[in-house]
Amino acid sequence: MVGEGVLHECLSHPDIEKILVVNRRPCGVLNPKLTEVIHDNFFDISPIENQLIGYDACFYCIGMTSLIVKEPQYYNITFNLTLYIAKRLCIINPEMVFCYVSGFGANTPDKAKFMQARVKGMTETDLFRLPFKKIYSFRPGLLKPANGQKNVHKLYYLFNPFYSIFRLIMPGFILTLKDLSLAMINSVLVGYKEQILEVKDIVILSKTNKCSS
Repeated sequence: MVGEGVLHECLSHPDIEKILVVNRRPCGVLNPKLTEVIHDNFFDISPIENQLIGYDACFYCIGMTSLIVKEPQYYNITFNLTLYIAKRLCIINPEMVFCYVSGFGANTPDKAKFMQARVKGMTETDLFRLPFKKIYSFRPGLLKPANGQKNVHKLYYLFNPFYSIFRLIMPGFILTLKDLSLAMINSVLVGYKEQILEVKDIVILSKTNKCSS
């Protein structure tokens, strides 16, 4: 869901010239800006590495819910896969800005309350050690999908009628996918003072432009 939303925002953004999407199956989007690479095994990207050269940023949106898998599988995808891909990209594009979609409540193992938050926090810590140009970790809470999205779990449609109320009473937890997408784009175009962006930071950065930076 997040990857689809970020892609659509990137396609319409005037400052983005070229987009590369790496997928296991076609996303079904055709656009002059877009190049798509279909690759099955994300744990071995060596066959496609030559196609990843020269990009200014990576918007890393791979993720899974901890509600339907046990910790070893969640750890393998969230930590091992993320670090593998990030380390390879760091070699290929050391001047890249790496934007990681983490999660609300992510923290160090001694402070995290839930398994998901602990693994996300561990992933952030190791990512920050990599010598990219910049690394940002985005910690969104409940996201409102963009209109017309295809990859949306049915549960999100139950929240949509109450989104305005939730955002009023829980402003530090609720935001739109458009907010997150624009914040990720702006982190590359104008930067941000914090390396970890909570919901309030994401909303602020989403409204920032090059003239006000």
